[in-house]
Amino acid sequence: MPTSGPLALPLQALSWLGNQGTRAIVAVLLAAIAVPPLGELARPYVTEAIFLLLCISFMRVDVAMLRAHLRRPVLVVAATAWTTIAVPSLVGSIARLTGVDAAAPDLTLALMLQATASPMMASPALAALMGLDATLVLIALVTSTALVPLTAPVFAYVFMGETLSLSPATLGLKLAGILAGALAAATAIRLVFGIGTIRRHRAPIDGFNICILFVFASAIMAHFLADLLAAPFRMLGLAVLAFAVFFLLLGTTMLLFRNAGREHAMALGMMVSLRNMGLMLAATEGAIPGTTWLYFAMSQFPIHLAPQLLRPFAERLRAAPRPPGENDQALISPARE
Repeated sequence: MPTSGPLALPLQALSWLGNQGTRAIVAVLLAAIAVPPLGELARPYVTEAIFLLLCISFMRVDVAMLRAHLRRPVLVVAATAWTTIAVPSLVGSIARLTGVDAAAPDLTLALMLQATASPMMASPALAALMGLDATLVLIALVTSTALVPLTAPVFAYVFMGETLSLSPATLGLKLAGILAGALAAATAIRLVFGIGTIRRHRAPIDGFNICILFVFASAIMAHFLADLLAAPFRMLGLAVLAFAVFFLLLGTTMLLFRNAGREHAMALGMMVSLRNMGLMLAATEGAIPGTTWLYFAMSQFPIHLAPQLLRPFAERLRAAPRPPGENDQALISPARE
């Protein structure tokens, strides 16, 4: 990764962008909304954007922490079970018991798509931008994603009946291809450049990651302004619901995993609350009601704004003294076996 010559200026620009941290994520959302034509141009490249986001996450994984987490898999197994089985079970059960599924089937479909989806492939990168344990998030992301082709059709059948038709084979092949391809590409990059070079170029890599997030956000928010002008109160209500779901998942996960340590609990909370609805919608080939699309667009606001809002809280967690009995080190330090 040269620092002089024809690539010097682009690297400097990416470094500046990467150093903006969570502020850049907010700017990405605002820019995506402000320039709708870019969304039409970006839409065909959503899959490639998701692939690159995961590739960056694989490329930057901390192998030492990875091995430490794998030696103690209880936390990863618990997080995987919570996000892939417990969350959709709870959402579906609440919708059925309260009658929301009958009163608002399109909204129930949106919530079930969100609940059954795997965590966002950008969640490790967002966790890293907040200074949280991206390696733990990445491991739980991979295990959760691997299970989604099996769990999503089951929950669709139980809670949505014939409202949604999912092909587990198609979804499974897509997820497997993305994961395997991203892992292979990231491994090749690490072998060619070395992990030391990757760490030294953290800022430009962060900047490139933000550019990829912009491609994804532009595709999703292409029709936001038109929908907002057509039905402002409806959009506001969906936005409030999207934020409520985000913070409910975040807070509940942090509470459940508080014994794992505050930073780990918050990292897992971010992962669980950031759901990859894009892949779930792609599996349906877009055959979903308009309300579902609108909720999906509004869910981008907590995804892009929460890292900026929550970063001061994450910094206070890292700076605060650890209470007796908190076992962060027991989870991440191979020396304390």
